[in-house]
Amino acid sequence: MINYLLNKITYSLLTLFGVVTVIFLLFNVLPGDPAQMMLGQNEDSEQLALVKQKYGFDKSISTQYLYYLNDLSPVSFHSNNDADYTFLKAGKYTATKLFSIGGTTTVLKLPYLRESFTKQGKQVSQVLKETLPNTFVLAIAAIVIAIIFGVFLGVISALFKDNWLDKTIQVLSTLGMSIPSFFSAILFAWFFGYLLHKYTNLEMTGSLYELDDFGEAMHIKWKNLILPAIVLGIRPLAVVIQLMRNSLLEVFNQDYIRTARAKGLSEFQIIKRHAVKNALNPVVTAISGWFASMLAGAVFVEYIFGWNGLGKEIVNSLNTLDLPVIMGAVLIIATMFVIINIFVDLIYVWLDPKVKLQ
Repeated sequence: MINYLLNKITYSLLTLFGVVTVIFLLFNVLPGDPAQMMLGQNEDSEQLALVKQKYGFDKSISTQYLYYLNDLSPVSFHSNNDADYTFLKAGKYTATKLFSIGGTTTVLKLPYLRESFTKQGKQVSQVLKETLPNTFVLAIAAIVIAIIFGVFLGVISALFKDNWLDKTIQVLSTLGMSIPSFFSAILFAWFFGYLLHKYTNLEMTGSLYELDDFGEAMHIKWKNLILPAIVLGIRPLAVVIQLMRNSLLEVFNQDYIRTARAKGLSEFQIIKRHAVKNALNPVVTAISGWFASMLAGAVFVEYIFGWNGLGKEIVNSLNTLDLPVIMGAVLIIATMFVIINIFVDLIYVWLDPKVKLQ
């Protein structure tokens, strides 16, 4: 187990290193001067020079790349020369100094994602901290809907194979996979939030936290979670139904299921104790991928429903070319993918003891 985790962590770090490299190169070949993006229309030559020096924009691309890796690394090296770029000058950021050798100080810190171009003086980590929890809540709600209803409908569909009930569920699941999320979001917002508003009491737009009527305090509005969670959960729900049905039909043909029936176990006991658990492996794979994708793919849903999450922040940052926020968001999403994949492998072992960690 320990060797497996060490190998997995090593490969994960190499994957993240590749993601960081691609992100940096991709966004640094874009036209435009980052210093001018930060200053907007208020820049002058003196301010421009100061910002370039402060953030290292006056250096070559290779040097800037090393600076970026240094900022992201938990253990990083920084020059004591005030003329050189160092994240310690870039803003208020705490770090523990380990030791100094000559003109270089080694520090221990959290990854530094730099500052937003458009939110002056605000760090990217703070921007992500304000938006990521909302997206996480939305993704959790959507995936819970997909798991509960998907597994239930998948089991029903398998038990009533080729029946009218099975065919109805299959048609609905195919329709759910075919409709794009942005179209479902518009349709649900218009129908349930506008036409049926007086019956559902749901709004077309709204986020998890909203100001009260006096504009003094923020309050949680759980009802604003209903529509975006359902819309975001439609496609994974349809996938879970299909996978659960097909996997369960395969399990029903296994020898141990026939043995359980021969021993006199009821159909309910067979499904509960043996069939469902062994049929969940492909479902776990799909759910893990969908959950990680939801953190990145909730962009349209969040934007249409006005949900103040990571997806909406990415859209706003793309419109304003706020490159540090975009780069930080992509890096966070990639990290989520890596962590979730590790957990999925461990869940496989729990579901099926025959699966060995290699």
